[in-house]
Amino acid sequence: MQFEQSWMLNLLWAVLLLVGFLRWAAVYREGVIRKFVDQKLVDKVVINAGRGVQLYRHILIVGVFVFAILALSRPQWGFEWQEVKRKAIDIIVVIDTSKSMLTQDVKPNRLERTKLAVKDLLKKLRGDRIGLIAFSGEAFLMCPLTSDYNGFVLSLNDLDVDSVPRGGTNLERALQVGLESFDETNSQYKTIIVVTDGDNLEGDPTAVARRAREEGVKIYAIGIGTREGELIQISDAGDAPTFLKDSEGNFVKSRLNEALLKQISLITEGAYVKASGAQFGLDLIYERDLSKLEKRELQTRMQKKYFDRFQWPLTVALILLVMESCLPRRKKQLVQS
Repeated sequence: MQFEQSWMLNLLWAVLLLVGFLRWAAVYREGVIRKFVDQKLVDKVVINAGRGVQLYRHILIVGVFVFAILALSRPQWGFEWQEVKRKAIDIIVVIDTSKSMLTQDVKPNRLERTKLAVKDLLKKLRGDRIGLIAFSGEAFLMCPLTSDYNGFVLSLNDLDVDSVPRGGTNLERALQVGLESFDETNSQYKTIIVVTDGDNLEGDPTAVARRAREEGVKIYAIGIGTREGELIQISDAGDAPTFLKDSEGNFVKSRLNEALLKQISLITEGAYVKASGAQFGLDLIYERDLSKLEKRELQTRMQKKYFDRFQWPLTVALILLVMESCLPRRKKQLVQS
């Protein structure tokens, strides 16, 4: 109601401004005429249909303006009930947050590049639910399954290498938490996307993959890095670059275990993609696989569909415009008519 009052008030001010402008233009025109033409010769020299006709013309112009604005506001009244069905799949995104994700072989670094790619994935979702898990030596559910993408982005933005206090790379635990994060729905609509850049240091993720296959959950894996490995840069902003060392003082490298990620994906009939600068892989997985999955019907409800009525004020505006164009321009026309 408050919005409607504000809208009507703005329209009223616009009409008053238009009326003021038209009045000013008429007075200004008469002033210019009086400067250059003698009052006795005005009717013979100046093309003028008289003040009465000018008043009608201004009224019609204001009417055209008002009804055109009403048409642009898309007035609606009358409705019919329609059945609306919402369908979706459930996606759990599992992101490696170990210190190796600070490596800058992709800009700005692996973790930030991953977060940007996940945000791009959100733009493609249409009602699908998505959740977030961070893992290194342990795994935590950062955001449960939700269709509130703004809330999901808040959790994603908070993700960093300190999100999980225990270091390492425990992919088995990450997949376990992923499976436990789904609710009791038909499993054919559940998928897990793992984004990692390191070798698995603990547990047996293939055992969890076999459990996922039994439950009908597909696992998709995206690998960042190289088989040779990359030094892990841990310098703070503004400091000289330093690299992670082990207890013996040796530089630590993050090596990508593509064979393990491929095996996990193969077990669950998912897919593995190696991330690159040009193609991170999330878009490819969604377009090629996830978008083609049969989606679960979340809910069916009745919704009012209102009828657009903008045609009526638009028709009135056009009629008034035609009437304004038909008004006589000279007094002679008035006398003849």
